[in-house]
Amino acid sequence: MTDAALDHDTPLHHDTPLDYWDARHREQDELAAGGHPDLDRAGNELFYALRLGTLLTLIGDLHSPAAPLFVLDAGCGNGYFARALDRCGHRVDAIDAGEEAIERARAAGDGPRYTRARLDQWRSPWPYDVVLCVDVLFHLPDDTEWAAALRNLASLTRLTGRLIVTDADTPVPRARDGRIRHRPTDGYRAALEPLGLRHTEFRPYGFRETVTGFHVFTRIR
Repeated sequence: MTDAALDHDTPLHHDTPLDYWDARHREQDELAAGGHPDLDRAGNELFYALRLGTLLTLIGDLHSPAAPLFVLDAGCGNGYFARALDRCGHRVDAIDAGEEAIERARAAGDGPRYTRARLDQWRSPWPYDVVLCVDVLFHLPDDTEWAAALRNLASLTRLTGRLIVTDADTPVPRARDGRIRHRPTDGYRAALEPLGLRHTEFRPYGFRETVTGFHVFTRIR
């Protein structure tokens, strides 16, 4: 465990986003807590399965049995994607700032290494082949916090590795509900290209009215 890890006795800033997510993970089932709040359980099962299927087409089910991919699931929630990637043979670290989320993820067991940590503070002794951040960054309405998280995730991505984040493919910022701020694709490029990552693909979810999809950045230097 690194000095960026947060055990259960370490206080976090009690801002509205963290309180909101702790409440969701405490009060809702494992799919609704990190899924679409307007969907029933069957709808969220489809939503998770669709995102996982798309993710596996981007990452692959196994790079090599002798040399598995090292993956970071940043903002892992209750660990759905981390567990799925672990079952595919990848080596998975998973972090989340929420105490309730991490407790649920650890209770589910399986192979990922779960740590409570913020996106902008996680440190690792090794770089990752894939850094994944699903449906988290657009829940950071503060631009400074968003930029700090994105820079740190970029720093954890090895040369030729991929940083995969999800957001809308929008030309202008879009805010709603006071908790969501979609950034334009050019905003991600402006933040990441000076750090040596090139935008190589956008893969939309293609699920009902959802405008979000996977932005893939590849480290080229």
